[in-house]
Amino acid sequence: LPLDPDYPAARLAFMLGDSHACMLLCEHQTATLVSHAVQIDLDAASLTQTLAPYSSQALTDAERGQAIHEQQLAYLIYTSGSTGTPKGAGNTHVALVNRLVWMQSILQLMQTDRVMQKTAAGFDVAVWEWFLPLMTGAALVIARPQGHKDPAYLRTLIHEQRVTTMHFVPSMLAVFVEDLANDTMRQACQSLRHIVTSGEALGGPLQNQTLVRLPHCKLWNLYGPTEAAIDVSYWDCLVSDAELAPPIGHPIWNTQLHILDASLEPTAPGMVGELYLAGVGLARGYLGRAGLSAERFMACPFGQPGMRMYRSGDLARRRADGAIEYLGRADDQIKLRGYRIELGEIEAALLTRFSDCLAQVAVIARTTGADTRLIAYLVASTQAPAPIPEPAQLRTELLRSLPDYMVPSAFVTLDALPL
Repeated sequence: LPLDPDYPAARLAFMLGDSHACMLLCEHQTATLVSHAVQIDLDAASLTQTLAPYSSQALTDAERGQAIHEQQLAYLIYTSGSTGTPKGAGNTHVALVNRLVWMQSILQLMQTDRVMQKTAAGFDVAVWEWFLPLMTGAALVIARPQGHKDPAYLRTLIHEQRVTTMHFVPSMLAVFVEDLANDTMRQACQSLRHIVTSGEALGGPLQNQTLVRLPHCKLWNLYGPTEAAIDVSYWDCLVSDAELAPPIGHPIWNTQLHILDASLEPTAPGMVGELYLAGVGLARGYLGRAGLSAERFMACPFGQPGMRMYRSGDLARRRADGAIEYLGRADDQIKLRGYRIELGEIEAALLTRFSDCLAQVAVIARTTGADTRLIAYLVASTQAPAPIPEPAQLRTELLRSLPDYMVPSAFVTLDALPL
């Protein structure tokens, strides 16, 4: 559960209700979100007394009601939905274990390794940050809240805690590497052995800058949607003379990547198509959203009977060496600092909260250099009793229902949307 005090309570309440959570571990400020779940307040003075009836022994199959099956739910994670409400993707035990055991095969963590946990719980990268150290005996170094945004703090934490492994989205990796301006700063990061990046496209110049400033460190470019247990492909990055963007690479264990045309026929190497994912890593679907699940998870014509594949919405092509290159989106979904955003959800929130003064809304992501921002374009209703509010008020109202990373940084009023 995201415990950021600024996270919209209404959005948390929706997710807790939609998921039918039966127990809530919470801090004091979130303790009044739901009434249907048993709540354990971790800040309460009576915590020890509350936990007394529960055994400290591992759960037995008798207590669970049945043995754990590999297709049972391991975790449910919500991602933005174009209809205006988040959708929960349910990932299985076998999908998560496959992903974690594969990752250990490339990182080869030992008990002397130290993994930094700095990813918010709403981003599925946090799942491997938590569990891979616990599986391998490595130490888990937990960054302070919001510390992931401060390169100087991260550099200090790496030095003091001898961190060996960490994750960045490319936009934050750029800030972190740019801050390594001299030998003293780079020396503070000598303990790093692995940097894993995912969540956004990794550019060639950033790849090269990272490997040149941290030559003792391996850089892994990973790709994968929420609907497939964190990541489905990987690439071991090397310095490129031509500064070409690295590919998203090859599939991880027990995973297949298909690049198909509009007729669901495989494209030839070098030809652009839409990327479909198959294998044990696929989620079970979207909780309570049978129609949407059927639209995105479909029968796979390339495997055993009953196999499914997930339509990612990403455009890609296969290189001559078999590696896959990511080429962007086939729809208006975007990724911003690692978070996947349906622009339609932001538009729906604006039209719902300001229905008395807005006739039309369009939200886009605009990139300038390495910086990507959300821009909302607004058209006033001719029947509006009042003008469109000022940007500060628009932002304040949106923060009641959307997390801050989904709130536009600029609002532009137009007489009409260009058609």
